[in-house]
Amino acid sequence: MLSITLNGEPRSVPPETTIAELAAELGLDPAKIAVERNLEIVPRSTLAEVKLEHGDQVEIVHFVGGGQADSWTVAGRTFNSRLIVGTGKYKDFAQNAAALEASGAEIITVAVRRVNISDPKAPMLTDFIDPRKYTYLPNTAGCFTADDAIRTLRLAREAGGWDLVKLEVLGEARTLYPDMRETLKATEVLVREGFKPMVYCVDDPIAAKQLEEAGAVAIMPLGAPIGSGLGIQNRVTIRLIVEGAKVPVLVDAGVGTASDAAVAMELGCDGVLMNTAIAEAKDPVTMAKAMKLAVESGRLAYLAGRMGRRLYADPSSPLAGLI
Repeated sequence: MLSITLNGEPRSVPPETTIAELAAELGLDPAKIAVERNLEIVPRSTLAEVKLEHGDQVEIVHFVGGGQADSWTVAGRTFNSRLIVGTGKYKDFAQNAAALEASGAEIITVAVRRVNISDPKAPMLTDFIDPRKYTYLPNTAGCFTADDAIRTLRLAREAGGWDLVKLEVLGEARTLYPDMRETLKATEVLVREGFKPMVYCVDDPIAAKQLEEAGAVAIMPLGAPIGSGLGIQNRVTIRLIVEGAKVPVLVDAGVGTASDAAVAMELGCDGVLMNTAIAEAKDPVTMAKAMKLAVESGRLAYLAGRMGRRLYADPSSPLAGLI
């Protein structure tokens, strides 16, 4: 018998056992599972061909709860939805709340702004989106220095006790690109003060690693400039960041439509953050639902393992035996 580890548990299987045979023994439909062997995805089309070997580490997953592939964890907190949405640019708080519900998101980003002292009874976000139901993620949108970002998050923690926060320090107003020197400085200070920063950054693997080493609990490279809707402009660097990171990686900024979200997930990102793509859609609630499905679809595609790319055509049907 061969000794393998299956989903973290020791198991013995006969020699020459294929992964498809193992699935059948477990009563699993190969069409409804994804398999990882020794940290590499096994394409479903090859399950009947791949034979298990002694010492193999095998993970078999399926999909639960409304098609969500699996959960993810950041700073010790686990979430089912891999979509994070913002709370700006909506027509009103009611529309924002309806879009959030349709998106299935569990985390929302919130900006920290001065109280309207001229009308202290004006509606507030918390009147429509319950912070006990959703995880509020205070962010530093609009901050252009490390000091301003740190000050903002200190106020946010005082207001709601939040330590999981989103840090962004912008370089200038035209591009809204992050100032990585100030971003790294703010990350180091916030980590020393007990914050758990999820950090917006350029799509640079070196900068991403520096942020991780400074204590960032998640890396959030831009796909394209904030609010541009251009989609992911550099898939190569996003993929390199994913491959090199030991913390979650989420695309933040630039998503315009559902296919952009799917691409981010197919690259192996742990999630996607978006605001304008939903809020400025002609029908924000319907777009929020589309984004939910796109994130789930992209994640499933990543887990399934895409076919290899070829330079030339390869017929789906055999040419031998043609009439």
